[in-house]
Amino acid sequence: MSLFQIESDFLRYLLAQGCMPGSRLPSLNEISNEIGISVGKLREQLEVARVLGLIEASPRRGIHYTGYDFLPAVRQSLMVGLSLNRPLFDGYSALRSHLEIAFWDEAVSQLTGEDHTRLRWLVGQAWAKLQQERIQIPHAEHRAFHMTIFQRLDNLFVTGLLEAYWDAYEAVELNTYADYRYLTAVWRYHEQIAEAIAAGTFDEARQLHIAHMELLSSRGASLETEPLLQPADLPVSAGVVQ
Repeated sequence: MSLFQIESDFLRYLLAQGCMPGSRLPSLNEISNEIGISVGKLREQLEVARVLGLIEASPRRGIHYTGYDFLPAVRQSLMVGLSLNRPLFDGYSALRSHLEIAFWDEAVSQLTGEDHTRLRWLVGQAWAKLQQERIQIPHAEHRAFHMTIFQRLDNLFVTGLLEAYWDAYEAVELNTYADYRYLTAVWRYHEQIAEAIAAGTFDEARQLHIAHMELLSSRGASLETEPLLQPADLPVSAGVVQ
């Protein structure tokens, strides 16, 4: 594509260099002289590149190109949006829900035996926290469980969108939700999902995953008396995660 479609002089310069991740760039004065803009304007454009995750800059180490990652831009935009309008999280949750279902088969088919072990380990860690005398919310395990399932997708746009979801989840403080019945129901689903993936019954795992997301969308429902769905009873379309 033509670099002239990119408005920033510094970004055009950066991309034209063909830098490899880790490459060190010249000083601001050198770049300023080369591309013909002031150091002050260059600093402004360099900050945009830093926010996009393209560079790291420090007085001691200089400016380094870090490579392209979709997550920083998505995260920054999402955090601004949520600051302006908290209910936007519901729309992003719907997007995340449909993404996970759409990429489920591709994701789980690439998981290794080591990944299966990690999923089971995360379930065990979560139960350990929930069974302590002073209960802890296993949020780190929750995030890691979902991202482990999708970690081997060779699609940085999908994984970036999914990672940003968990940043948003924390930003709106859903990780502080502490209803014990809800938490135990969620982790019973996770346990069943992990076992189904390890057994190679990916469709059953997918249906359990859909049911689990529908559980998340109805946190106000009674979880104490409502049994987990069996594979034959599971829905065939994804719900929206709140």
